[in-house]
Amino acid sequence: MPHFAKGVVKFQREVFPEKRELFEHLSTGQSPEALFITCSDSRIETAMLTQTDPGELFILRNAGNIVPPHTNQTGGVTASIEFAIGALKIPHIVICGHTECGAMKGAMNRAALTSLPHVREWLGYSQGAVDITEALGADLEPEAKMRMLLEQNVMLQLQHLKTHPTVALALAQKAVTLHGWVYDIKTGEVCAYDEVTETWVPVAERYASELAAAVLEPHAC
Repeated sequence: MPHFAKGVVKFQREVFPEKRELFEHLSTGQSPEALFITCSDSRIETAMLTQTDPGELFILRNAGNIVPPHTNQTGGVTASIEFAIGALKIPHIVICGHTECGAMKGAMNRAALTSLPHVREWLGYSQGAVDITEALGADLEPEAKMRMLLEQNVMLQLQHLKTHPTVALALAQKAVTLHGWVYDIKTGEVCAYDEVTETWVPVAERYASELAAAVLEPHAC
């Protein structure tokens, strides 16, 4: 804890004063650009990964970056999604998986999680991705098979996301866009799912047109 306390003191003395205007603005409300759903894994640093400031991401984290299909039973994931899209009107949702994911390793062998019954039950929401991977990736090497599972899990959770009423409505109104990402911890590479080609490509390629427009924007007449 002394390490964390030291960090808080540094934030108060050095970081906060430099961004005082930002925090004063944030004290009046929030308007995030994206709902960012990712894993609870301590190695995923969302602000560092996306180079964003406070207020830009509405972050939802859990083991395996899972979105349970919508039901009438209230849960933290469901409530957070409903608030983000229904109240804050956030225009983008990113589901971001990552390499070396312990949750996905567990999902491949849920029967072994006898001492972690809640984890075993939770990972049942990834079973469809496991089944797809076992069927389509049966001949793959372990590393490639796990990569397929990471990608299939993100795609499955995106499908689950569409069952949430606020998301379904926003999609029908073209008020929200869904994004699937996988982050490689070792290399720093982030790949995104391209729905047009149905392939996973580097973020720089997936968003090439948007990035080009962002570069040109300051120079527009």
